[in-house]
Amino acid sequence: MGEGGTMLVPEPSKLYIGGAWVEGSAGTYEVVNPSTEAVVGRVADASEDDARAAAAAAAEAFPAWSRTSPEERAAVMLRVADLLAERRDELVPVVQAETGATMRVTKTMQIPQVEVRFRRYAKGALESRKILIPAGESPATALAPGGLISAEARREPVGVVTAITSFNFPLTNMAGKICPALAMGNTVVVKPAPQDPLAVAMLVEIMAEAGIPPGVVNLVTSSSPAPAEALVASPDVDMVSFTGSTGVGVRITEVGARTMTPLLLELGGKGASVIFDDADLDAAVSGTGSTWSFHSGQICTAPTRVLVQRGVYDEVVERLAKYAGYLKVGDPLERDTVVGPLITQAHRDRVRAHIAGGVEAGARLVAGGETALPERGWYVPPTLLADGAADMPIFQEEVFGPVIVAVPFDDEEEAITLANGTAFGLYDYVWAGDTTRAYRVAGALRSGNVGVNTAQRNHEAPFGGFKMSGVGRDGGSFGLYAYSELKSVVWST
Repeated sequence: MGEGGTMLVPEPSKLYIGGAWVEGSAGTYEVVNPSTEAVVGRVADASEDDARAAAAAAAEAFPAWSRTSPEERAAVMLRVADLLAERRDELVPVVQAETGATMRVTKTMQIPQVEVRFRRYAKGALESRKILIPAGESPATALAPGGLISAEARREPVGVVTAITSFNFPLTNMAGKICPALAMGNTVVVKPAPQDPLAVAMLVEIMAEAGIPPGVVNLVTSSSPAPAEALVASPDVDMVSFTGSTGVGVRITEVGARTMTPLLLELGGKGASVIFDDADLDAAVSGTGSTWSFHSGQICTAPTRVLVQRGVYDEVVERLAKYAGYLKVGDPLERDTVVGPLITQAHRDRVRAHIAGGVEAGARLVAGGETALPERGWYVPPTLLADGAADMPIFQEEVFGPVIVAVPFDDEEEAITLANGTAFGLYDYVWAGDTTRAYRVAGALRSGNVGVNTAQRNHEAPFGGFKMSGVGRDGGSFGLYAYSELKSVVWST
């Protein structure tokens, strides 16, 4: 509740299907602030029939939207970006309250990137979709006479895209799916995470205000996974784009296989931060410490395994422990807070269980433990487990919280083996003064992304994972490719 016991979002949000705001057939459910445990607002709870209706509305709208000119789509997306800029101050408190993110993360990462992505893909709508294939001589066959045959590869919209996102960055993640999908001429059914859908509902409202035609964007919110599964199974859905846990991604793959639905899956991570003894340790420690300081470790790209060459291992562990001690845990509204709450009590309990399991397996608790925490809210302090081993669950399993496990290594080959020794392969990091070695190691890592002496990202680069970390790539123009199908047009010259 806000001041006086009122909710921050007083009116329950609704579903948006075919251009109309409608009640959820399953009623409503509460969205809770992870820091205060107060109710932020109420959200429409969709049924499976609601989900199927949204998919049908998107399918009905697809022919007309796919035939609009790129210029028309770009203009609508720019209007959305302008409205987002105007309503930024309305979005900030809602996103902060429902995610529990610190104000710094909310104002610098949760909100601005949404506007940036709408503007980026407004330009993307204008990018060329055609690749001319050089003409070639083809001999006569029983099928056709010979001749000089030309061809063109065209990128065309997939159709109806179901976009299902995770709780950590609800607006940013959803914009990363909506924007390239719309730019390519697809229609979309938006299914945000159940924990924090309020700001996504506001985004859909802004898009409607900007003139997105009815049915082009549809919103389904629900407290249970059944409506999302109904969307994946729907014959009206031509593609599913999902960001979230590997377990859910596997289930989506199983259900989507029945209709041969193309998938774009960004799944779990267990990032390795490989630190060689000639590395800039200040940079390596601060980069690795982003696991704690960036949204309480609730990010799939976090460097949660720190693999340190033995010559500097003790020093790095000591530096990380000191770094953890500097990070204030508490009220995300306070300016000096760095580590806020985890999204739910259940998730907080899972993270605690991972830590306890690591200690039971023989890892040494260096930071974290019985640190004083706020009385209300779902907090876990920055936690460092040293002297881990590759066979420990804390080394193998995604925790999705402010937890790092440290493991020593002796040489380059051992570092590569350790880094590659999990089922995941989303984002790894290499820290070394010898950049030739750093690039060599980066090439040997079975990971979709590798940061060399930096924890920064380039958002134009392709993003996605190897192994159980996902299928497909988005980011920049690669996002446009992801939401398209290739068609070959062949003719005789």
